[in-house]
Amino acid sequence: MSSLLQAYLWPIGQALLTFPVLALLFTLPFLIVQYRKHGYVHKLRGLVLYSLLLYLLTALYLVILPLPETRSNCPPGAGTSGYVQSVPLQFVRDFLKETQFKPGVPSTYWGVLKERAFLQAAFNVLLFVPFGLILRYYFRRKLWISVAWSLLLSLLFEVTQVTGIYGIFECPYRLFDVDDLLLNTSGGLLGWLVAPWLTGFLPRIHKLDDEVDLTTVRVSYIRRLIAWQLDAVLLFAAFALFGLFGKPVAAAAVAGVYFIVLPYVTGGLTLGKAAVRIRLQGRGERPTLRELAMRYVPLYGIIGGMNYMVLSRKLEMLPPYVLTGWIFVLVPVNAAFALHVLLRLFRRDKGLFYEEWSGTKHVVSASGLKPRETNRPKPR
Repeated sequence: MSSLLQAYLWPIGQALLTFPVLALLFTLPFLIVQYRKHGYVHKLRGLVLYSLLLYLLTALYLVILPLPETRSNCPPGAGTSGYVQSVPLQFVRDFLKETQFKPGVPSTYWGVLKERAFLQAAFNVLLFVPFGLILRYYFRRKLWISVAWSLLLSLLFEVTQVTGIYGIFECPYRLFDVDDLLLNTSGGLLGWLVAPWLTGFLPRIHKLDDEVDLTTVRVSYIRRLIAWQLDAVLLFAAFALFGLFGKPVAAAAVAGVYFIVLPYVTGGLTLGKAAVRIRLQGRGERPTLRELAMRYVPLYGIIGGMNYMVLSRKLEMLPPYVLTGWIFVLVPVNAAFALHVLLRLFRRDKGLFYEEWSGTKHVVSASGLKPRETNRPKPR
């Protein structure tokens, strides 16, 4: 029993070690989807989805680890037929053959709990209980849909094993077992059935947004940073496509059109802001050209422009003392701006300097959001 437990604990430990890296990669798309779909991020949704991510990673590691030591893992004379167990309920026959269980002898019942044949079958059921639970609680799927998804996930794992992780290894190193499909799917069904009891203390997912007023939701700096990153990627792609990196005047013109003219036309939106459902608001409902210019000229025209001139190496064509003087000015400007941003992170009642000058701020853009899902029938 201890060896069997160790075989399960080691993949779980590996999943816990690699989960932070996968979670980091998952964070950006997770935030974008949550902002777009709901207009904000609810902590419970994040907890459930990250738990699902950890569960899927752990389940995958349990079915593929440990890996063979080499890609050339085929034993002499091996074929593929020996890696498929296609007889349904073979695990029952193995259980009756390998254990001391006797239906008419109650004294043999307790010992079954320590038998390898029983533990393997029980593990294959328990492995999919969290999946069925999450399908019902979070995704609110009906019974037959949850069972179908459980079967498909189990089939994916079995195919992954029997193909040697889709050709990475020359031969399969795990058995494709039809009984695993039955047991895993039964686990998904069990998880769906017990979900109301195990999640009864949690808020209902479809009611999380009922009391949320998006007009009062504060736009976080993380959300703004994501929008800025998306805008920066688009601009850099445009600069590279049209060869603008060595042309500061043309680059400044394109940036001005993107950050000033476009938000003026769209009512405060850029493509990055639209992706996370935020927009700029001026002293009125829509920002004016003057407000947008007062916001972005100091930020991108002065601070951004000074950094751009150094990074583009345009100043190297001027006398050395000009470059030295430029850097002596740029370093304290960048330091002061970084300190200003850091202080504003702890003073949420005030905006950044260019926001106060221009009278602009970010607000949640609720246009295009799906109606609250309050009418979907609960699974029974």
